[in-house]
Amino acid sequence: MFRRMSRLILSFVMLASSVAVGVSVTAGTARADSCYTWNRTLSQGSSGSDVTQLQIRVAGWVTSGERLSYDGQYGARTTAAVKKFQAAYGLSADGVAGPATFSKIYALQDADCTPVHFSYAELNKCNSDWSGGAVSAATAKSNALKTMWKLEAMRHALGDVPITISSGFRSRACNNAVGGSATSRHLYGDAADLVGSPSLCRLAQQSRTHGFSEILGPGYPGHNDHTHVAFDPSPYWSAPTCGI
Repeated sequence: MFRRMSRLILSFVMLASSVAVGVSVTAGTARADSCYTWNRTLSQGSSGSDVTQLQIRVAGWVTSGERLSYDGQYGARTTAAVKKFQAAYGLSADGVAGPATFSKIYALQDADCTPVHFSYAELNKCNSDWSGGAVSAATAKSNALKTMWKLEAMRHALGDVPITISSGFRSRACNNAVGGSATSRHLYGDAADLVGSPSLCRLAQQSRTHGFSEILGPGYPGHNDHTHVAFDPSPYWSAPTCGI
């Protein structure tokens, strides 16, 4: 709550400053943001790094089994994801990312670009620099950010209930220490083990519609005490107790 109030105060100050000096807000952006600012309206057919940034934030708003690419191309799937995001937050669901859509994203993210309800610390309880995994530290951290935005979507879809992460990124040393698989997605930074409430089955079932291609939960060996979600190039779901 404190972080959100701080952002609202900062937004008011920035807006007031802009008016005072005669700075106008363009049609494509609602205001400057300390994480990332979009400077144009985006719609189907747009391309570029700003589209990629948008895709990171809406990748959790997809249909069951779908995965949104972070390719910088605003195609039909990105349009559909934007529509779902807009509808979920009470915006006009036209699939066009303009000031209202960007304002909602700005309200949902902190200065380090993480969604307000998750943090890098939650996704890395192994070390401080994201090193030692199966990919570079920068890639592991980037993968974790994408995972957090999918979890933010899932959290909202579940009624804005807290989601607890027991394990995220692991270096090979951390992974070996807990007996993790040598091919674990935790080594790539794109996995999260979820515990607590909602129930493990509810988490496993809900995660199917938020862009996770690897879902392991109750009934799968070694997963009766958590639900594991990740991005895997070779999709695999198994939580037999939960009907998955």
